[in-house]
Amino acid sequence: MSRDRVSSQVITEREDNRLTDHEVRSLIGQVEVAVRDSIDRVLPELAGADPVVRRSEHADFQSNAALALAKRARTRPSEVAGAVSEALLAGTGTLVAGVTVSGPGFLNLTLADFTLWQQVAARLASPRLGIGSPEQGRRTVVDYSGPNVAKEMHVGHLPSTIVGDCLVRVLGFLGAEVIRQNHLGDWGTQFGMLIQYLDDHPEATWHHDQLTEGTSTVSALDNLYRAARAAFDADPAFAERARARVVALQAGDKDTIARWKEIVSESEFAFREIYHRLGVLLEPEDSDGESFYNFLLPDVADELTTAGIAVESDGALVVFSEEVTGPDGSPVTLMVRKKDGGYGYDTTDLATIRYRVRDLKADRILYVVDSRQALHFRLIFEAARRAGWLTDGIDATHVGFGAVLGPDGRPFKTRSGDTVKLMELLDNAVHRAKASVAEKAHELTEDELTRIAEQAGIGAVKYAGLSTSRTKDCVFNIERMVSLHGNTGVYLQYAHTRICSILRKAGDGPVEVDPTLPLHPAERSLILAVDVFGDTLAEVGRVLEPHRLCGHLYELAKAFTDFYEACPVLSAAEGVRTNRIALCQLSARTLRRGLNLLGIAAPERM
Repeated sequence: MSRDRVSSQVITEREDNRLTDHEVRSLIGQVEVAVRDSIDRVLPELAGADPVVRRSEHADFQSNAALALAKRARTRPSEVAGAVSEALLAGTGTLVAGVTVSGPGFLNLTLADFTLWQQVAARLASPRLGIGSPEQGRRTVVDYSGPNVAKEMHVGHLPSTIVGDCLVRVLGFLGAEVIRQNHLGDWGTQFGMLIQYLDDHPEATWHHDQLTEGTSTVSALDNLYRAARAAFDADPAFAERARARVVALQAGDKDTIARWKEIVSESEFAFREIYHRLGVLLEPEDSDGESFYNFLLPDVADELTTAGIAVESDGALVVFSEEVTGPDGSPVTLMVRKKDGGYGYDTTDLATIRYRVRDLKADRILYVVDSRQALHFRLIFEAARRAGWLTDGIDATHVGFGAVLGPDGRPFKTRSGDTVKLMELLDNAVHRAKASVAEKAHELTEDELTRIAEQAGIGAVKYAGLSTSRTKDCVFNIERMVSLHGNTGVYLQYAHTRICSILRKAGDGPVEVDPTLPLHPAERSLILAVDVFGDTLAEVGRVLEPHRLCGHLYELAKAFTDFYEACPVLSAAEGVRTNRIALCQLSARTLRRGLNLLGIAAPERM
């Protein structure tokens, strides 16, 4: 990435993502404020205490604050709960309709129907559903995907790609200035070997416009590299020419660099095909491969040496950790410069973090990389802090993730034991999704069925990878992934299409909510479920766990299903019908926005 391309990577505001839009405080947030204010009035000496509010099976919300406050106030929890209860009813206006004390001092709070309907109206009136921008002004670099040039993307690349893309989308929606970084593996001795083999075999076909349908450039290049490796091991003359070509590549030889750039360009063409199919936001201008940092490596080594952080050890230049020791008790090391004067990926990652702090002016840097690299990033971050690159105002986080496993709980492999290619996984999921959708009664044309199967299959794969906590291994069972039942992406997509069907029949225009109407229990549950969307997004932005958004959307879809079964919409009396249409509109917009932030399509028919 050139120095003047930074601005092109920043996710700009879209028309429906205006950061000046008025924020609507969530219902649980309103309750927390009300309980805290009530505590401040009855126990001013304990002002500012945590109201400890959560959802409850016995009411809309429950506050458990009285138990902890009673000990500090030297009184009984029931007395504290009673006093706070009276203050709540006297001071919250139309927010709280009822408060009861249960157990040793739990406060069960039921909100007024009027308040809940007003909340629906307020969120519908907002282009952003009333969601705020807590990440406003925070420049965040997200390093994700990172495939190797001339290598096929496989299932192991999926978690980094989709988790990173989801975080980019969520943080951007929350107001962050996001810079996408695709750290390609595009440098090393293997490229000299491959380039020499291509020169020796001009008849080899590997450009995308030369290949048959279904064969990717990187697949062809991967096969050619295997042939080059075999020739290198078997033919001393070729091995000598390949070593010379490595030297030429590192020295910047014009012809060698031209062929290397050709390989990188063709590989990126293949990656773009997968990114486009996955609906991932990465573009060619987001790619900064290992080669991009080559010219910085000597300066990084010199700066660390001058600062006394990097020292000579057995002819190499290393950084001894001050925080991590090995099994023998000696400090773990980072290799800054090898004995032969060469540099490895330790140095590249040090140059990368320095560049992102100094040149990209990052406030936050996220590395969405396999959990097995945890020690490596711990050492990188430590060295960067000691060098003064990472300061207290800059957050660097390794966003690790587990392995991709098959239905048997073992590493996801083909029957022959090879790693499953990512494009083949997507093809298989789309095929299964098409069969699953076709089983249900529908009036879709073949073209519509094919399009919906693509959306459902890709969405199923992405949702399966995102709905499990990223720190755990993810089990891929395609049959279960494409099911219309249970916690799957297809279930969420189907719930969205069901709402869209109602709205098409109702006429999906603006409606005016009547807040004076009573609530059906299923309406109440749906409003409470949909209302925490913004809080969930803020939590994802803080803890970097997309599965929490998946869990919220699943609970929302279930709440809508219960509402749909209990509350007629189109046949309801006029005022009730209008309110229920509004609730359908809010549910559809929330579900659609949530799926979009996961990078999953929200079809209107299925």
